Amino acid sequence: MASDLERVILVQVLVVVFLSINIMLIVTFFMKDVFYTTMRYILFAHALMSDCVTLFTTNLLLIFSFIGNPVHIFSCLVMFILTSVCNHLTPLTLTAMTLERYVAICMPLRHAELCSTRSTLQVFLIIYGLGVIPCILIMLVFFVSVSSNFNKYIRFCAAEIFIVHEWQGHMRSAVNQFYFLVMFVIIAFSYIHITKVAKAASGENRTSSRKGLRTVLLHGFQLLLCLIQLFCPMVEAAVLQTNIKLYTNFRYFNYIMFILAPRCLSPLIYGVRDDKFFLALKYYILCGLLKNKFITGFQKGVTDTVRG
Repeated sequence: MASDLERVILVQVLVVVFLSINIMLIVTFFMKDVFYTTMRYILFAHALMSDCVTLFTTNLLLIFSFIGNPVHIFSCLVMFILTSVCNHLTPLTLTAMTLERYVAICMPLRHAELCSTRSTLQVFLIIYGLGVIPCILIMLVFFVSVSSNFNKYIRFCAAEIFIVHEWQGHMRSAVNQFYFLVMFVIIAFSYIHITKVAKAASGENRTSSRKGLRTVLLHGFQLLLCLIQLFCPMVEAAVLQTNIKLYTNFRYFNYIMFILAPRCLSPLIYGVRDDKFFLALKYYILCGLLKNKFITGFQKGVTDTVRG
């Protein structure tokens, strides 16, 4: 039990740290209108919010699992819906951010037109439309197949509870594989074309293209971890049927590797690597002590919004 307690404490420390960082970044995002009127930063803030919801709900599930008290099935249903949707929103948002970098570097003259605020709203409609489809499919089958009585408690709150037919699990697997394939193709397409532009560019444009290329690579790695997470429930379902203790250990490993790890990359990609956003973040953390330096640097950064 001591080992399990240490695991839970470690997770709580990591979750608090990541949530605190994400909240600081979200607050910084709303402090400057240039951020919430630019597609790349709007998508970044959306990814942060989605990560916060995922961290909060999955951490609650981890705590409930550790305590061992039964969970009301309705509470489990709400957390499953939030977690399921956000698990798909994050990779979909990362894919949209990759496409934005592709347009900014490979089609700079059309960037303002294709990545306007109005286009951002359309992108969000697509992201949420695709994000809720897997959850809706599972919920429809679940409500049709089981009794409407939700006044009961369950021992483990997991996605497998809502998989009532074997074909339903295969359907979820097929949808996730299709999403994986489409997102992988988009990432590979963007990477190849940005690489060509980076090789052909010179001077400042070459530096900007290379920075954008590194951003796409980080998005690709982050996206890979998020997409692997989509397949974890299927493996966990098989492990659950063999050994409860092994299932708990396996779920803990998946949580650290494929839920916490990808969520710590978002602050790195834009919160630290993006000069303009990092300058604003540092300014608000230091309560404006570097005001003159911030104004000079920020004004310079505004002219580089579509770069790297």
